[in-house]
Formats: sequence, C-alpha cells, structure tokens
Amino acid sequence: MKRTALAAFFLTVAWAVPATKAQTFSGTSEDQPLLTGFGNSLAVSGERVLVARTGTSQLLPLKPYRQGTVFEFGEGADGTWSEVSRFHADDGFVGDQFGQAIAVSGNRALVTAPAQDDGKGAAYVFERGADGWAQVARLSGGDLEPGDRFGNSAHLAGDFAFVGVENADSAAGVVYVFKRAPDGTWNQVSRLTASDRAPHHRFGHKIATAGEVLFVSAPSYSTNQGAVYRFDLDAGAWKETARLDRGDGSRTLFGTSLAAAGGYLLIGTPAANTASGGVDIFKRDDQGNWNRSGALENPDATPGGQFGATIAFDGTTAWIGAPLVNGFAGAAYVFTLDRSTGNWSEPQRLPDTTLAQRAVYAGALGVDGNTAAVGIIGIDFGEGMASVYRRSGTGTWASAADLTDEGTELAAVTGRKVGCENGRAARFDCSGVDLVSFLPTKSLGAGRGAELNDLWGWTDPETGREYTIVGRFDGTAFVDVSDPENPIYLGELKPTDGSVHNFWRDMKVYKNHAFIVADGAANHGVQVFDLTQLRNVTNPPVEFHEVAHYDGIHSAHNIVIDEETGFAYAVGNSMGGETCGGGLHMINIQDPENPTFAGCFSHQGTGRAGTGYYHDAQCVIYHGPDKEHEGREICFGSAETALSIADVTDKQHPVALAAASYPNVGYAHQGWITEDHKYFLMDDELDEIAGGVDKTRTLIWDITDLDDPVLLKEYFGKTSSSDHNLYIKGNLVYESNYVSGLHILDITNIENPVEVGFFDTVPFGDNSAGFGGSWSNYPYFKSGIVVVTSGREGLFVLKKKDVNVVP
Repeated sequence: MKRTALAAFFLTVAWAVPATKAQTFSGTSEDQPLLTGFGNSLAVSGERVLVARTGTSQLLPLKPYRQGTVFEFGEGADGTWSEVSRFHADDGFVGDQFGQAIAVSGNRALVTAPAQDDGKGAAYVFERGADGWAQVARLSGGDLEPGDRFGNSAHLAGDFAFVGVENADSAAGVVYVFKRAPDGTWNQVSRLTASDRAPHHRFGHKIATAGEVLFVSAPSYSTNQGAVYRFDLDAGAWKETARLDRGDGSRTLFGTSLAAAGGYLLIGTPAANTASGGVDIFKRDDQGNWNRSGALENPDATPGGQFGATIAFDGTTAWIGAPLVNGFAGAAYVFTLDRSTGNWSEPQRLPDTTLAQRAVYAGALGVDGNTAAVGIIGIDFGEGMASVYRRSGTGTWASAADLTDEGTELAAVTGRKVGCENGRAARFDCSGVDLVSFLPTKSLGAGRGAELNDLWGWTDPETGREYTIVGRFDGTAFVDVSDPENPIYLGELKPTDGSVHNFWRDMKVYKNHAFIVADGAANHGVQVFDLTQLRNVTNPPVEFHEVAHYDGIHSAHNIVIDEETGFAYAVGNSMGGETCGGGLHMINIQDPENPTFAGCFSHQGTGRAGTGYYHDAQCVIYHGPDKEHEGREICFGSAETALSIADVTDKQHPVALAAASYPNVGYAHQGWITEDHKYFLMDDELDEIAGGVDKTRTLIWDITDLDDPVLLKEYFGKTSSSDHNLYIKGNLVYESNYVSGLHILDITNIENPVEVGFFDTVPFGDNSAGFGGSWSNYPYFKSGIVVVTSGREGLFVLKKKDVNVVP
C-alpha cells in the first residue's frame, strides 16, 4: 500500500496503538469484520451518549464494509455503561457514512449520511420512544449534485433542522433549513448562503444557534482567515445580519469549530499561533449584539497541537480539543465559566494518562451538565473509541467508561479442505482454487483494529516443515502450515521498542533468518529473527524475540533479499538513518546476525520527488538473453513513476541502466521477473483508483535488452479492483488484487495471459477500486499451497486445483 501523507486535522485523522481499560460491546453480525469510524462524531444528551460508527476511515480510502450506525449508551444502576440501543437509516447501505454528523435535542436526533445518493447526501430525523429510536423523516436538498455530500454538519433547534453542505457550489457552501410542520412532516424552508460567498470558503462547515440567532462558519473564507455568519429569524425567515471575523488578516481557520450556549459563542481558531490554536469568545450584550470578549489559549502552547479544532460547550463548561498535540496523541482542556464574573477557570487537562501517538484524543467532543464524551478517533488503528467522563462534586472530571463497538470476525475454517464447487468455497467466491484453511486476524494475535499486511514463507531445511511469516499492523505472527488444514499460530515478534505501530510491515528470508522492516514506524530498523526458534514451540502462542538488530535505517517500506549473493536492500527508507534517497539501502547479511552497511543507490529522476524512491524491488543474478549483463546482480525497482533497472554488483559504484515509464501512471508499486529473465510483470496500485484504467491492469515488460525495456502488453483483469503484490512461479502469476482477492494467470503465452483461477478473500461488497482485502501471497512452498493475507479478514491457505506437488 502506498504511503499516505497526513493533512490538517479537519481533513484527516491518524492511527494509534491500542489503549487499555476499554469496555467492549458485541452485537455485529458474524459475517462482518471490524471497521473504522467509531467515535468520529458523538453527542451527549442528559445521561445518554450517542456515538456514531460511520463505517469508513478518514485516513485512507479503505473499502467500507458496513453501513453507518449510531449507538446509544447509558449508565446502569451499578455504574457501568452499556449499549441501550442502536439505529441506522431505513435505506442505509454499506458505505453510506451514516453518523458523519449528529445533533440531539431532547428526544429528537438529526443524523447525516453524506455518501447517500452517489454522494449527494441525506439526513435523517429520529425520535426516541418507549421502544427506542424510530426514523420519522429523510431530508435532502432538491438541487444537490453528486459529491456535494449534504450533511457534513447538522444542528437541531426546536422545530428547525439545519444541514451544512460545505462542498456545494465549488465549496462555496450552503446550509439547508428544514422545519417541522404541525402534522409531523419536515419541509425545506430555506437554502442559506453567505452574502459574499466565493468558491472554497466552505460555508456550512459548522452550525450553532442561540435562540433565534443562527451562526454558520466558513473557516476557509478569505484564504483560510475564516468567518462566522450571523442569521436572525425574522418573520419566519432566516436573514443574514452580520459577519464575525478576527479582522486582522490572520489565517487562523476561524470557525473550524463552533458552539453557542448561555449568551456565549465560542469559535475555534486551530491555525492561530503557529497552529498552537485558540478559541475566540463572543458574548451577547443587552442589545443583542455579539462582541468579542476574550479568548482561551492553549495552556501548553504546543505548536501544531491545533487547540480549538473541536469544542463542546453547554453554557458553563467548555471542553476544548487539541487533537494533534504530542504526535497526534491529543488532549482536551476543560474550562469552567463563572457566569457571575465572566471569568474562566484554570483548565483541567485530560486524559490524565499518557496516550500513544496518533490516538487523536478529542477528535470529537460532547458535554451536557455533568456528563461528557470524548472521541478518540485514531486509536486502535482508526477503529476509534469514545470515553465517557463524569463530573464530581468538587468540579473535577473523571473517566467513567471507555466505549467501543467490538465487532465479530469471520469464522475460522480448519480441519478439512473446502473445495471450490459451483463458484463457492464456504462463503467465498472462487474458481479453480480450493480453500484449505482460514485463520481470522484475531486468531493471529492481532489487537483491535490491527490488520494483516505482507507475508513470506520459510521451509525448515532440516524438518521440511513449512511456516508462514505474517505481518500485522502491530507485530509479526508466525504460523506453522505444515498441516495446511490445521494451521497453528505459534506466536509473535513485537515491533522494535520505541517504534510506532503502523500500517506497513514487510519481511524476507535468508539462511533461516527473517529480516523484518516497517514503514512510518519511526526508529524501527531491521529486526533479525532466527526462524529455527519455530521448531520446538510448546504451548503456543508464545512471544518471540529478535536475535540481532540493524539500526542503519529507521523506517523502510520494504526489504528485498538476493539469496544468491546474501545482500538485503531496504527500500522506501524514511524517518532517519541512511535513507539513500528512498532507494536501495544495501546491507550485507551473509552473516545474518551481523548485518553491515554496504552502500546506497538511488535512481535520480524517478519517484514522485525525483530522488529515486523505490517502493519495492527484486534483485537477482541475471541469467537472461542480454549477454552484456550476464552474471551481474541486477535490481528491478518499482519506482512510483517508472520501472527502474540498475546494476548493483559493485555496491560502492552501482549503475543505473534504464528507467521506463508507461501510459496512465498511477503508482508503480511492485513486480516480479519471469524465471527465464525475459520479462518483468509489474502492478500499478493507483491507476484504477485514479481512473486511468477501468480494470485491474498488469504491465508486462520485455527486458531482453536491460538498457531498453519495452512495455510489451497491458493485461486487464475482469474487475476494477486495485492490484497490489504479484509473484511468479513457473508459468503462473499469483496476483493479490485487494478486494477481489487472489487471481492466478497462466503466462505460457506471455502476450496473451489467461486467468486460470481466483479466490475472493472478501466475501461482501463489490470489487471496485480501493484499498482493503488481499495484500500479498506466497506461492513457493513445495506442498503447492498458496498462503494469502487479507487485511481485515485473515490468513488464507489455498491450493490451485491442478497444482503438481514438487518432489
């Protein structure tokens, strides 16, 4: 998977290692895995807390797996919190993003689903009765366009419902106003815009009311200075009467957050003070004017913390979020207003324990009286959590419960092979590929939210037993697949101490040792693991330990090993150490437990930054038709924008041989050479997502002249799913194509590949472009099994029906 940069807080979120002290709640259907989005929005009403699970990640374009749902939690007589009810849209569907915004007023709730109707969006009104919440209305604007995403914000005030659409009209933004009629129906009564509207102002980002006064923010107004517009209710119509702004030209994103209560209006300015952030306070005077009366500032004065990115305020208590402090760990500051003097107390800083980086604590906030809720939206790799707080008699706030939606996972399949018959094996679509066994992600030791990523295999030369090395977001798992119908999870190797849990982990094998790297993981380095530790494991699973560590790099996207030469090549290096421009960081591993630095290579001009970044590579002793390079060590790099070919025989003087681009480049991701060294097959991970091609594409390069590679063929699959890793064994290509799973191509005729089998590892949703599903596969075991990772689902042991066992 391609690395994705983090943007400003209001555009994206981050991920984190699991927290402790989490209450969990089951109830999701057996056929669905965990999903992201719990706690991205929430609301507090009296003694109840409503938490949305939108079903999609805001960090990566992961394929959604379920429709959005809102969960209602309440406190029992014994002081514990549990789920009281849940509800979703009557016409909801997987990926509708129901719960993107929640507004609650008494026994009425307004919930938006901006992905409804091809991204036009919709909002729903629910009312709470004796039997729980019931949908009473579906709201939408009649002139919406696909992609407008009606419902980025929502607000309820009496019989009025307000829905923001900041994407509408080239992101100038609008707010739709609906009113409840005496017969209970809801009708659109206004479509509000700013009088000085312009594209990209994002009017409608947040909404608040104070009696018959409406406030609408446009945080990107005037190149991110920001503004808040006031509308007054006059003869049943909302009319713009004022625009509030800082007036100093500073680009503070004024209006990123907004809350009004008790005659006060709080406006977040998270970009102020070098993004330390702030909150401007406006107060209503006796004439009904709203004037700036002060400000709340980040007590820790942390640059980049974005204090004020989120606000919850009930008229007396203000919770101010700074979700990006301490490496995105996040924090909230609770201020109390003395209404008799207008003074604000010194804040209480929460949480009172240290969260891991990327937890994004206070990504969402809610408060009502003595109950508050905090969305920790990055925790557990984006699964999310909501923490409930209660205020004591002394005025301090203490944690009362941590709420999560702990979904169930796919059931394991062990004990017998399930043949692919009539296009199905168990619940999975297939053709020509049998399901030998399946272990769900949690059965491999993964924590909440942790998925699988890359994998490799090892055959013990003494015993002949076969093992799979499986990458997880939170470590490395080892599985004995010698009895492929009954795989055994032996244990795990935890990430390097001090590193950051992440999405990307990769490993290769040399001389009975696994070499493991991680990307975006800070100072992770290369873990060296002695695989012979797997021979005599009793009482699995156990915790394993590395036998050596190479710290010449910090993070790396991948590691490549040429088993003929005993050299490893870390690629996509970052976050410290010798990065080699993101190209080949060469390591001598001929003595596996004493790795040493050997040199650098970066193919200048390739890669998105032009530094020679390699996303992945394969390095071999070349024995192909180009006699000029016979016997040389040649590396084939998937270099983001091109195929790169280099001679690395002399580690001190590597030589770039060729760089070749191709039509509709999205992201040159990974590839593998044919056994005769005549062709190189490569996948482009992003061409389907970007719309450059409409079906899964495999690029076939003629490399008979290493100095002049030629694109021989573009093979297109049967679906539009995004391709990821592919490997070649004999005349078969084994492709992991994300949500459509494993596809097997026969390349006997290289110019006319034929699909001879597939196994869809994701038994729900469509097979369109996007992330999720099968990450990688390993087809090189002598037994003929193929092991496949599928991110949220787990580890599949498969076998092509006509595979011959190698003696």
